[in-house]
Amino acid sequence: MRVMVLAQVNEEAMGPLEATPEMLAAFKAMDDFTEELVKAGVFVAAAGLKPSSQSKRITFDGKTRTVVDGPFAETHELVVGFSIWEVKDMDEAMAWAMRSPVMPGRPGTMEIRPFFEAADLADFVTPEELATPREGDRGKLGVA
Repeated sequence: MRVMVLAQVNEEAMGPLEATPEMLAAFKAMDDFTEELVKAGVFVAAAGLKPSSQSKRITFDGKTRTVVDGPFAETHELVVGFSIWEVKDMDEAMAWAMRSPVMPGRPGTMEIRPFFEAADLADFVTPEELATPREGDRGKLGVA
């Protein structure tokens, strides 16, 4: 089972990234944790995200699309990073998440969301479509 782990913080708690001893230690702890995930065969991908001041948001309602430039004042929790893990079940994902290091002085949350897998989409596509991915279809329905 693949899961996405979303790291969220209150944007006011984000503050600027400064190379303080505490922050350097936190980044080292995250690197060490990521190495554990790799060695265990759990790690698929991960990245940190820049602040919403450097972001754009597209809102939609039917055919109407509106672009909003960051920062996003109404955001209470901002996604600041993500990881994709391959685990046997949610219990394993939770066990890894509980060991994950956190940034000092930046309280937040982690959300773990399972991906749709091919079997979850059986009512939407034929068995042949699931069995024979075509060029350009990768990720089209949420399957890798």
